[in-house]
Amino acid sequence: MTDSSSPLSASSLAAIPLSLLDLAQVEPGEPVAHALRHSTELAKYADSHGYERIWYAEHHNMATIASSAPAVLIAHIAAHTSRIRLGAGGVMLPNHSPLAIAEQYGTLAELHPGRIDLGLGRAPGGDQAVLHALRRTHAASEQFPRDVVELLRYFSGVGVDGVQAVPGSGTDVPLYILGSSLFGAQLAAAVGLPYAFASHFAPQALEQAVDTYLHDFRPAALPDGGETEPYVMAAAAVIADDDASRAADEFHKAKVGRIKHLFNRGRNLTDAEAEMLLDSPQGGHVNEMLRYAAVGTPAQVRDQLASFARHARADELILAPLAGDRDVSLGTVKHLAPTP
Repeated sequence: MTDSSSPLSASSLAAIPLSLLDLAQVEPGEPVAHALRHSTELAKYADSHGYERIWYAEHHNMATIASSAPAVLIAHIAAHTSRIRLGAGGVMLPNHSPLAIAEQYGTLAELHPGRIDLGLGRAPGGDQAVLHALRRTHAASEQFPRDVVELLRYFSGVGVDGVQAVPGSGTDVPLYILGSSLFGAQLAAAVGLPYAFASHFAPQALEQAVDTYLHDFRPAALPDGGETEPYVMAAAAVIADDDASRAADEFHKAKVGRIKHLFNRGRNLTDAEAEMLLDSPQGGHVNEMLRYAAVGTPAQVRDQLASFARHARADELILAPLAGDRDVSLGTVKHLAPTP
């Protein structure tokens, strides 16, 4: 993990809330139901070991990801946990009407008060074929700022043109703007919402985006009469294992897998072909994507995360387990748990 700031002690990480991003990863040949059961067990562990929240990301048409319907998954996980906050990280809002999302997450908020988040992104969560299947176009993303404001009106109870979200009205479900560019930072600042940066896979604009967000932040009114304050969340890919060489090997495998996914050239690359690309510009691109990966023993990873939190000026870290080996991935969550 690259960090230009002064390193912090690992103990300083204890003061920073730690959360998880779960894509409900489906292993090759594994039934989806098994992957969802794993996500449930992961959430139950996180619930009882001090993690702040778990977010599930909306992705479509990806055989390895089972979180395409976050609201449904959140409802299931919430029924099997008691404390941890749960939310979308995020809902790709251009794929949906704001009213439908307000009703879905309003329902969740009524069922599980004080535990539901709604992170919002403006990417489609898939390719052109996915957009067509969703009956959407790229033009829908141009309405993202307007749709965010509309959601705020539904949740506050103001409504839109005489329409109320039922359930949803008056639940004040907290919104978070997700982003990997200045656009999201500017929008989050303009409407006074927390900002979550996707530095676990798109780190290039982190420093500038946080600068923009903190400089331009305009407080918004809260239901209790107070005002919002800036809140930065930053994501980091993580692999922690008692065996540092095992962690490094999993990191290497993750890079190979990323190359196979991004540069398949219209066919399935073999591992050997992907290995050959590691020292190419394509490999350099993958290395840059994973600039903020924290890899090593639990102590090493905690040190790296503490430094990263300082570098990102983060109020909270979102950890994205990166290991393809499920035992290592779950072990990472256990090694980094805020409470024993």
